[in-house]
Amino acid sequence: MLRIYKASITVIILILFSINVQGQKKQIWNKPLYDEYPYHYGFALGFNYFSARSINSESFFALDTVYSMETAGQPGFSILMVGNVRLSKDFDLRFTPGLIFGQRNLHYLVKDDATSNDLREHIMRIESTYASFPILLKYRSIRLNNYRPYIIAGVNYTFDLESEKKIRDDEKPKIRLNRNDIYVEFGFGSDYYFPFFKFTTELKFSFGLLNIIRPDDTEYTKAIEKLNGRMVSLLFYFE
Repeated sequence: MLRIYKASITVIILILFSINVQGQKKQIWNKPLYDEYPYHYGFALGFNYFSARSINSESFFALDTVYSMETAGQPGFSILMVGNVRLSKDFDLRFTPGLIFGQRNLHYLVKDDATSNDLREHIMRIESTYASFPILLKYRSIRLNNYRPYIIAGVNYTFDLESEKKIRDDEKPKIRLNRNDIYVEFGFGSDYYFPFFKFTTELKFSFGLLNIIRPDDTEYTKAIEKLNGRMVSLLFYFE
């Protein structure tokens, strides 16, 4: 009985020691001073989904050619650089310029003949390559071992590099969008600390403030009073 008792005590001690060692291993922080750096750099790759919010014009129902118009989003991708400045224990200021590639489709139902009720669908595929210049404020929660959740918000000025691209004959009729837009952005994500770098996943929502429709005296633009850009981005940062 004594031997069994001693063996049991030994097993319990070994189990407690093992748990303690594992607990200590779990508490090892990678790059523990990383968030104390005054600034750091990196890059990001990601996916985006372009869309738009449209408001019909007051003269929409008086048009002869255009019967309806709807917007449809399309997937794209993003390439960004990262500059991060530490403001305080929990706040960072981030500048993440880069290129955003995407496309919006405008689906029109049109009548070729004003005297006929026959309708056909015309799809305008509007590609955009945005030079993007966002300035964002990042608030970080308490670090939990090797990850740290955060929320982010700010503004983003974008410049469409393809807005003046020549329209091919097979694409006509096709409208143009304005070059400039300003987005209000917010999102959330989490930093993951590895021994040699920090990896971050982020989901961000962007809402355009400016009317990006460019009037051209055709019914395709007369049908739209306002068109505001929308975008959802899934980004992967390496810093």
